[in-house]
Amino acid sequence: MDEVQDPTLSEEIGRLHAEHHRYAQRLEELVQKPYLSEDEQLEEVRLKKLKLHAKDLIFALQHRTAAVA
Repeated sequence: MDEVQDPTLSEEIGRLHAEHHRYAQRLEELVQKPYLSEDEQLEEVRLKKLKLHAKDLIFALQHRTAAVA
């Protein structure tokens, strides 16, 4: 990750990285199960979307800071 000048932006990127990691961990737990209930299947889909959204936001924030610098 490039060094970000704005501490608020840096904190937001760090928060998004932590969220992304939590989503990935929970998805890994679900993948290890031999069978997923209906609720777990829905959770898996939701987590994949949230994980991708967090990744997109991280990418956008990093590139926005690069453009400003």
